[in-house]
Amino acid sequence: MARTQFLYDPFTEFDRLFDDAFTSRFRPDSDEARPTTIRPKMDLFETKDNQVVARFELPGIERGEVNIEVHNNRLTISGEKKPETQTDEARGRFVVRERSFGRFARTLQLPEGTKPEQVQARMEYGILQVNFPKAPPEQETKIIPIEGSHKEKGSKK
Repeated sequence: MARTQFLYDPFTEFDRLFDDAFTSRFRPDSDEARPTTIRPKMDLFETKDNQVVARFELPGIERGEVNIEVHNNRLTISGEKKPETQTDEARGRFVVRERSFGRFARTLQLPEGTKPEQVQARMEYGILQVNFPKAPPEQETKIIPIEGSHKEKGSKK
């Protein structure tokens, strides 16, 4: 079974953790000082029927607030999680406020030759699921055996 490679940068996750740790420590308690970008968590897996499934956690975000674009073999999920519109007098004063608000975007590299109409998306209960085909067999890595005219040391021929 061939393996599909995706563009994943582990340093992006490290940067997010680093930013979260330091911005929360030095952030004043006002609403205006909250971060303006959020990074939805994602699971990515391959199915037995030659599909790739990406699931994104988008709690509190409506389907109409999410954009999905395919450009240059890159799938981008973006949108904005907006804070509640109640006035301070109506809701009172926050004692603890941990929920994040702001813009978000995640980008995945699609297999070469993936057409936008092959990408399908569905959102339920704050989980966005995006499906697309794995690389076709002609694009997967093929190992080529090396032949020779005489038996070499260690050869199995």
